[in-house]
Amino acid sequence: MKLYDSATRSLREFVPITPGKVGIYGCGPTVYNYIHVGNARAFFVVDLLRRWLTARGYDVTLVANFTDIDDKMINRANELGITVKELGDQFIAAYIADTQKLGLTPATVHPRATEHIGQMIALIKKLEAKGLAYAVDGDVYFSTQDYPEYGQLCGQDMELLQEGARIEPGSVKRHPMDFALWKAAKPGEPSWPSPWGEGRPGWHIECSAMSMKYLGETIDIHCGGEDLLFPHHENECAQSRGATGKPLANYWVHNGFLTVASGKMSKSAGNFRTLHDCLAEFPGEVVRMFFMSAHYRTPLLFSPEQLASAKSAWERLGNFRDNLTFALSTAPAGDLQPEWQSLCDAMDAAFTTAMDEDLNAADAMAALFEMVRTGNTLLQQSPTRASLQAALAALQQKADILGLLQYQTEVTDPAALDLLEQRAAARAAKDWPAADKIRDQLAALGYTVEDTAQGAKLKAISKG
Repeated sequence: MKLYDSATRSLREFVPITPGKVGIYGCGPTVYNYIHVGNARAFFVVDLLRRWLTARGYDVTLVANFTDIDDKMINRANELGITVKELGDQFIAAYIADTQKLGLTPATVHPRATEHIGQMIALIKKLEAKGLAYAVDGDVYFSTQDYPEYGQLCGQDMELLQEGARIEPGSVKRHPMDFALWKAAKPGEPSWPSPWGEGRPGWHIECSAMSMKYLGETIDIHCGGEDLLFPHHENECAQSRGATGKPLANYWVHNGFLTVASGKMSKSAGNFRTLHDCLAEFPGEVVRMFFMSAHYRTPLLFSPEQLASAKSAWERLGNFRDNLTFALSTAPAGDLQPEWQSLCDAMDAAFTTAMDEDLNAADAMAALFEMVRTGNTLLQQSPTRASLQAALAALQQKADILGLLQYQTEVTDPAALDLLEQRAAARAAKDWPAADKIRDQLAALGYTVEDTAQGAKLKAISKG
């Protein structure tokens, strides 16, 4: 399996630190509002990577943090007239509810920044002892000039990085690129005791402290959106390696932006749409299909048309699963037919090749739809029960990896099934008006009728 590593800017064979085990850290949300769909793409990529590594036989530990203390948290809590903790509790609950609908598997650990202040203070003290941090009036800064490797992750040297950067009037920083590890308390803000006085952590220090606590000083994979590459991940690298002398992560995986007509989607630009609102209009699996319509490292345009296209593709995939299931109910006994074996083998090989090549879910989906195309033709040629069972198992196994088809569509409504039998009788008697009337009755109950080579079947009308 190969992954594109942002640090080396190359596609690299994935080799875990400990054979059979993988540790992943994914930068989580700042919980001051609902996450937007661009945030959700980053969290989805982490989920997909975890699912594929698990399918490949690895024991995966995923740590995904909640940033529940920073300027945005404080400002929003003040706007709403609630405490920062109340704000965090509210939007952590919202994140969990929305990402469950998106089909994200909960992280092994979801640490909150405010519950790891001790680990952050200990890490800052290490940096201070090594001459990489300095305190001024209760603030503590990382000294980038004393860390020669600063800029290696994003591939820039200090001179280029500081172009456009400047020290604000009244700032106590020694250099424009120095960043806060600890911030002195201000009136009315949450604060914690520290060797430098009451205060709170800077943003970057939390991820280093929490990844070390749960995954060790060097982890296998660190994930996040490409907007985090600089300065957040660059600063994480500097403070982590500065403290331990070891790299923070062996692989850095960054996903591309979600864009809209006006550019990158972001809350600051005011051009975002929340995942919460999107899920009110489209099923979570449709949003997953949309995310997989392009490689995770490429920009992806968000639009109603793109989501509608994803919905159509999702329905086509589900219809094929339903067609296989329905045909199985009347299929004759018999051995697995060579053409069905070849179909399953070809899909499996193409899917695996795509996912092993830097998690190329778009090509993996293409392998599934090639199976749909050929399989729908084979369904007209009297498949055996064994053939249909093999195809169903192969399709569902890959769908499970992608977080798709996690629902059942078999109709068990007695009234609908009774009407379907009445319609069959009417058609047998060539009473077409009666058959059409029954079809309308079924539609009123929320079902369509599909006439297939194996007989008529019911399908619930999509509400999405």
